[in-house]
Amino acid sequence: MNALPNTLRVERLNKASLRKVIEPEVDVAGALGPGQLVPDELLSVDGLGLDLTPEQRHRLAREELASIFHAGIVFEATLMAGFAFQMATGADVRDPRFTYALHEIGEETRHSRLFIRLLHQLEPQQRNPILTGWLHRHLGKRVLPALLRRPAALDAFVLAGEEIPDLLQKLLAEHPGTDPYIAEVNRYHRAEEARHLAFARTTISEHYAATTWTDRLAVRWIVPLYLVVMFDLLMVQPYVYETIGLPPWRTWNRVRRLPRRVELRRQCARSVLKALTGTGIFPGRVPYPWRRISGT
Repeated sequence: MNALPNTLRVERLNKASLRKVIEPEVDVAGALGPGQLVPDELLSVDGLGLDLTPEQRHRLAREELASIFHAGIVFEATLMAGFAFQMATGADVRDPRFTYALHEIGEETRHSRLFIRLLHQLEPQQRNPILTGWLHRHLGKRVLPALLRRPAALDAFVLAGEEIPDLLQKLLAEHPGTDPYIAEVNRYHRAEEARHLAFARTTISEHYAATTWTDRLAVRWIVPLYLVVMFDLLMVQPYVYETIGLPPWRTWNRVRRLPRRVELRRQCARSVLKALTGTGIFPGRVPYPWRRISGT
């Protein structure tokens, strides 16, 4: 793709980022309400036919939100590490892409500060062994460094990591049964993440055209696997169900097979795939992993 039109798009994104800098402690100040924060039909277990008490539904809503916000903090830290690595190894600090990366890092730090404040208010009781122990060390020592060295895979990772919460936040923000403060937070976050998605869609074709075969292989085969893992395992991690007395892994396995959850996962995958095909990365036949997870 021609770099000049891309540069003009990035310059427009830089200008848009300057129009209003939102400080969450000031502009998105507020507190959660006392009731059930997420309506029954947006809980992950909707469709399982469980006979939950009002207290269990109240607790599960808080635990699922806490899991989503925690995953968001971890993802945004990974994204910021990727941008910092690219800037540290980049050749031209005057490039508008460099400037936009700084804008995005600033916005992500503000999002994470807000999510941390919400976690304090939610007071989750869950444990999360997924991000501790051997797996956590393996991700930090092997997976993350490998990702940072592959710019196209990082862009696709960003697209996957932004599209999943964007869809979930859209459902929450638009539902009248969602806690008003949660709806406000989601609207704020989605507005800024829309620019982040636009930036990733703009740069991924440049990175893909100039990258290594291992990076391209990761875009075709590894990123779709990550998308499934993030949607199924990280957004609502299994041990949230333990907090209301349900078997964590058995419940999680039932949840991930629900037709509604399968369709939501496919919808996220189709959004990412549309971005990849729209930039010419898959000009011919779409790789099998992407066809499988998107249901196309």
